[in-house]
Parts: sequence; C-alpha cells; structure tokens
Amino acid sequence: MDSSITHVLVPGTFDPITYGHLDVVRRARRLCPRVTVAVAASLGKNGVGTTFSLDERVALAREALEGLDGVEVLPFTGLLVDFAREVGAGAVVKGLRAMTDFEYELQQADLNYRLDASLESIFVMSSPEFGYLSSSAVRQIASCGGDVELFVPACVAQALKERFK
Repeated sequence: MDSSITHVLVPGTFDPITYGHLDVVRRARRLCPRVTVAVAASLGKNGVGTTFSLDERVALAREALEGLDGVEVLPFTGLLVDFAREVGAGAVVKGLRAMTDFEYELQQADLNYRLDASLESIFVMSSPEFGYLSSSAVRQIASCGGDVELFVPACVAQALKERFK
C-alpha cells in the first residue's frame, strides 16, 4: 500500500494573507502536488473577530495565489481534522517564525493527532526575509495609514487601504 501524501492543507485565518503565507504555500507546493489553502472562519479570533469576512479573506487569498498550479483556496469552519478528511488531505503544513510559533503549533499538532492520528503535521521554517511578518503587524500598520505594499500582494494592500480609510 502506497502511503505517500499527495494533498496537504495550509490552514490559517489569513486576515490578511501576507507574503509570508505565500512563501509557505509555495514551499508546500514544492513538497506536494496538491495544496489546499484552508481559510478558517475564526469567528472569535482574539475575542474581536477578523478584519475581513471569511468570503473576503477567501477572495483575497485566491487573487494572491492566482496562477499557482496545484493550489486551491477553500473556506472551512469546524475542526481542521474533519476538513482534512472531507477534502482528502493527508497532512497539514505550517510555517514557523519563532519559538512562540513552535509552542503553539506543537500543541495544535498534538491535539490534531489525538483527533486523527493519520493526519501528519509538517513544519517549515520561515524564510528569513519573512520571519518578522505577521497579519496582525500588517493590520496595525495599515490601520495607522502606513504603506503595507512590502508585506502583502497589491490586492491585499488595496483592500486594507479601503478598510482603514
């Protein structure tokens, strides 16, 4: 029986999607022929909700990833392990920037393993040029009127400018 993984998930809130996220997706695609970017509803993120709606985040991610072969963007609610089963993904790929990311992601991977031991967790270290980058930092800069074009695709920069004008 062939147990190789041919489909992985790159999950996240993507509020908004950044060049760091795109780097992780491209690297996941190098590892696997099929990648699903799983945009989480995350209704209560940080107790305040998201800046962009689920539909907006999916649309921005699709536009940012347009033309990347083998990659699709889908929204999901509920448990990641259930969504992985639903779409037939065999692993979750997460990018790690710092030790704090590792601690959080290890906890999530352990919980996912308890829920579905067949779902692998794959961690990729952030490229040094994106190690500092987070969606929350981008939102903060944009909310203060700063230019975020160095950190996000043009479609996202425009959406942030509209949101915070």
